[in-house]
Amino acid sequence: MSPKSWLRSFHTAPDPASRPVQLVCFPHAGGSAGYFVPLSAQLSGVSEVLAVQYPGRQDRWHEPAIDDLGELAEHVVRALGPARNGGPLALFGHSMGALVAYEVARRLAPARLYVSACPAPSRGVEATEGIRDDADLIADVRRLNGTDTGLLSDPAMLELILPALRADYHAVRTYQWHPGSEPYCPVRVLTGSRDSDTPPHVVRDWKRHTTGECRFHEYEGGHFYLTEHTRRIADLLAADLAQAVH
Repeated sequence: MSPKSWLRSFHTAPDPASRPVQLVCFPHAGGSAGYFVPLSAQLSGVSEVLAVQYPGRQDRWHEPAIDDLGELAEHVVRALGPARNGGPLALFGHSMGALVAYEVARRLAPARLYVSACPAPSRGVEATEGIRDDADLIADVRRLNGTDTGLLSDPAMLELILPALRADYHAVRTYQWHPGSEPYCPVRVLTGSRDSDTPPHVVRDWKRHTTGECRFHEYEGGHFYLTEHTRRIADLLAADLAQAVH
């Protein structure tokens, strides 16, 4: 797999000579880099936004999906090497992507780590424990309301997207946090007020996973609250990234 295949850029970045912050975004289980197009548009004048494209979906559908979060993190670390612009690095992960971003942060030294809609790594992700087969998996995707239900009802589309979904859910279900070095950068934890998968008691432990400052931000909405509050979240990131530069 070519390192270039892992990262997508959707909008013109600020002048490279200014060494802007690079914000690398990690999508949810079953998700793709395109999920972050709206956020990239809002931040195009502030930072260089890159989105991770996992194999097994969209233009990478012909590649085998990876079902191990640590392996995903290693691939992203290698892809980021030649992509760095010399400016500060920040990571933003949503749901499963938050765990991948965290594992990347353990391997690199980002200026900020943003984790969205995800329990703390040391708690595990309990919501996937009852998923035994494809029917359970599809029901869970419907419950979270983050995928077009038309795709889930189309047998031909399901045949295309199920391999990636199976791999992603397996990766989350089998992820095991191991004590070790933690990111020393500030961590920002974002959640939806009606997201039953991330009640306060499972996200508060994120403060255990950084030696830096940890702040919590809640938005009205469910697991995919980000879709409804892109502008507000972009404002939060822009202000916080400005501090990371100085």
